[in-house]
Amino acid sequence: MIKVGDKLPAGTLQEFIEVEGEGCSVGPNTFEVGPLTAGRTIALFALPGAFTPTCSAKHVPGYVAKCDALKAAGVDEIWCVSVNDAYVMGAWGRDQKTQGKVRMMADGNAEFTKSVGMTLDRTAAGMGIRSMRYSMLVADGVVKALNVEAPGKFEVSDAETMLRQAKELLR
Repeated sequence: MIKVGDKLPAGTLQEFIEVEGEGCSVGPNTFEVGPLTAGRTIALFALPGAFTPTCSAKHVPGYVAKCDALKAAGVDEIWCVSVNDAYVMGAWGRDQKTQGKVRMMADGNAEFTKSVGMTLDRTAAGMGIRSMRYSMLVADGVVKALNVEAPGKFEVSDAETMLRQAKELLR
């Protein structure tokens, strides 16, 4: 499992882009994690799945609500990572009104999730391999804070915890 002080592994994530521009086409676009985090501070949170109860009712809305405060604390971008395809993440982003606040990053094959050691086996529930619920503060590609939830819990990966850590670590 990745830990504080580790550099994020190389890999890609996909994002569904609604409007063509800045070298991005409409639809799924693939981004390299390394260049996307270089020289930037990212509040990344990951969760088991789009449109699932806790994820939709608490996790994503919390980061949407705290977007301005996180940016004021020094966060450049907020990413939501889930083992879903870019189309699902795009639809979920529209539903959650994340536009301009939270980037909905798809990890369709769980490659990023596997590379950071955060897989969750939900095959018994018919969901396959998913992501554990966690958050991390990443500065210039290096993990500065990591908050991993116990199974079935939502206590430490929330936006309020991330905001406290950003204020403390990004002074």
